[in-house]
Amino acid sequence: MTAFARLLRPASAPIRRWVLTAFPRPPSGGIDYEHPAGDPGLFGPSSVTWRMHSDFCGMLAGGLCALYLQLLHPRALAGVWDHSNFREDLVGRLRRTTAFVGATTYAPTHDAQAMIERVRTIHGHVRGLDEAGLPYAADDPDLLTWVHVSEMSSFLAGYRSYGPMTVSAPVADAYLDETRRVAEALGARDVPRSVAEMDAYIARVLPSLVFGERSRVVLEVLGRLDLPVPMAGLSRDLFLHAGAALLPDWAASLLQRSDADLRKAKLARGTLRGMAPLFRVALTEGVASRSCRRVGVDPGLLSHWPLQA
Repeated sequence: MTAFARLLRPASAPIRRWVLTAFPRPPSGGIDYEHPAGDPGLFGPSSVTWRMHSDFCGMLAGGLCALYLQLLHPRALAGVWDHSNFREDLVGRLRRTTAFVGATTYAPTHDAQAMIERVRTIHGHVRGLDEAGLPYAADDPDLLTWVHVSEMSSFLAGYRSYGPMTVSAPVADAYLDETRRVAEALGARDVPRSVAEMDAYIARVLPSLVFGERSRVVLEVLGRLDLPVPMAGLSRDLFLHAGAALLPDWAASLLQRSDADLRKAKLARGTLRGMAPLFRVALTEGVASRSCRRVGVDPGLLSHWPLQA
């Protein structure tokens, strides 16, 4: 442990409790991230993805940014509207998404593939009509691509804003090229494999995005997110605004973000950047570290980009 980490350790204990309360580890019988020995999962320790997804602040803020983006897509929103209890259990939805990303990133191969198959089965039952009366299906390859891009672009933006390492263009491209394998396994097609491809894809999709009445309702529910943690309102506002700070300009415009909203986002970005080192000191025994032990590498390896990136 560095001298800086030792200095931060006393202040990090409450943060660790906060995280484990908001996102508790599953009871016994869940995924064993420490066995079988040597199994790299879908990515492994030489990937950019293991490093990118190990940063809590970037991932949580990025995940919330992705929710903002997804509520702009009428068909993606319709699936949530018709087939989830987001009004009563938005925290549960966030936890399930976190579990999926964690498992597909770090779990042993069998468990990661089983998680993907489980979600594919669920998607097969999610279909209906969107707000405009047009049909949708959660296993629509084009819709899966949008959900993937909204998430990966947001996680990338989250790491760039709150993560500990600078993200070069080759690292960003490697991240998108790696993570597309999960989207493709779910059934997505024509998944961007670089930032240039992602930007071109978003430009094509942009004319179909809408901030409708359902979007407003979900945005209001998101603003009332009730995390079961101390200082729940303050915690919610910090991460929601830090997530909104990641929004690209076109999305902020569609979401009709006010000047006050933009000021809050700027303040939250600065605050979370200042707090991020505390989170990193507090969270040293998460699935990333446990998965490193499974494959016999020092978790400190994740503090440097792989040489090939």
